[in-house]
This record gives sequence, structure tokens and C-alpha cells, in this order.
Amino acid sequence: MVKTIIKLISLVMAFSVTANDDVIIKPFEFAHSMAFESKMLNQSRLINVYLPDGYDEDKSTTYPVIYLLDGSKDEDFIHIAGLVQFTNFPWLNILPKSIVVGISNIDRKHDFTTPSNNALDKKELPTHGGAKNFIRFLDEELRPLVNKQYRTNSTSTLIGQSLGGLLASEILFNHTQMFDHYVIISPSLWWDDESLLASKFEPKHFPQSVYIGVGKEGDVMERVAKALYQKISPKLKDKTQLKFNQFSQLSHGDTLHLAVYDAFNTINYQ
Repeated sequence: MVKTIIKLISLVMAFSVTANDDVIIKPFEFAHSMAFESKMLNQSRLINVYLPDGYDEDKSTTYPVIYLLDGSKDEDFIHIAGLVQFTNFPWLNILPKSIVVGISNIDRKHDFTTPSNNALDKKELPTHGGAKNFIRFLDEELRPLVNKQYRTNSTSTLIGQSLGGLLASEILFNHTQMFDHYVIISPSLWWDDESLLASKFEPKHFPQSVYIGVGKEGDVMERVAKALYQKISPKLKDKTQLKFNQFSQLSHGDTLHLAVYDAFNTINYQ
């Protein structure tokens, strides 16, 4: 009873302050979330969606889609969607107006990794190995759903960092046609004794661009990022825009934002 009275008093006081001071508080709308049941993953999944300025006014325009791994609101969605909004300003016009789809995680260590034979990998990531099914989910379930719900065009980008960069690299190697642009930051290509780097890269489809970035992240992370660029360059040269950049002033934790901006600023997305 006491708690109820205190709550009522608090509400009255809050209303009084609002009424007396003419203060109006309402949500700041920047994006929205969509939940759905994934039959392929047998899970309830959540995506966060940013729609560009003017989306609701012009019903005839379609937009490219940027798919962001690690796209929860407490991961990378807010600052990457904000970066897209920033690059859309007409006085910059760096990036075409785009829809951003942030894919919220349930178990990224499972979804972003292939099976590993390395004992340490198995110990540190015991739930690993779900990448094959997660890639099918992206291609056969999520993308058709997004295309049905929103006015998309045929251009798509994938952004992944760390284990997300590992998954993006896996898709680039073995499902190249899924995306037109790949932004791969600090990829964890040490996974499974660097087996992906040791595999063949024989693309039947050539993406429009591939951007690879890494910070000052230690010998292994820096080496595998450079090795990825060196491995794909001979196959994609003259057919794909390629860019590698190392950010020596940044670490594994803070390279993503500046690297994505550099990708947007240096790759021709028009």
C-alpha cells in the first residue's frame, strides 16, 4: 500500500512539473525493431532497422540495404546507422540513402564460426560451428523477409567485425554472390588454424567492392587481415574495387567506426 501511494505521489509530482513548466517528453524515433520466428534457426530473432530520411514520403524510391552483423542496439547498430545517416547529408553525399538492417545476436560465437579442429578453439568457444546454417538463414530467410517488408533495390552490403569479419570472409569466399559490397574489419581469421586463408578462393561472381581494415591489434590479427587482402587481390583485381587500410592509432575495440567511415568514403557505392 505504501509503495502504491509513493508511486501515485511521484506521478502527481511528475505531472505537476510537466504541466507547470510546459515540458513535453516523448521518444526520439531513429529506428525500429522487428521480431520474427526463424524456422531455419528455430529461434525468435530480432533485427533493428534504420530507414533513410524521406523513406515515408516518397513511396516510389527503392534503397540499397546494409546488413550489419553484431547489430544489436547495445553493439554496433546505433553508431553504424548514425554513420550512414551522416554520410547521407546532401552537403557530403558520400553514401546513397540506404536501409540499415542490424542483426541482433543470440550466440555470435555459434552463428559466426565454422566447425574447428583446434583444441583451444573448442575450449574457448564450446558452442561454435553454426556458420553454415546462419548463412542459409541470411540468404534464404532474412533477406527475402527484408525485401518483402521494405522498399529495397538489388544492391546490398555486408559489414562484419572480429568474428563477424570471419563470417563475412567465409561468405566472400564461398557465397560471393550474396552481397555486392563487403566491409570486413579485424577479421578473426586465426580461427581453425587459419583454415579459410588456406582454402581456395575461386569466385564465380565478382563483388563490386571489398574493403578490409584492421587496427594495431597484435601480430596475428594484423597478419591475417593483410593475408586476406593479398589472397583475394589477384582474383579480384580489375573486376572489384579493393581497399586495405591499417589504423595504427586504433585497437581491436575501436577500429570499426573509423574503418567503416573510410570504406564509405573511399569505395564508390553510387
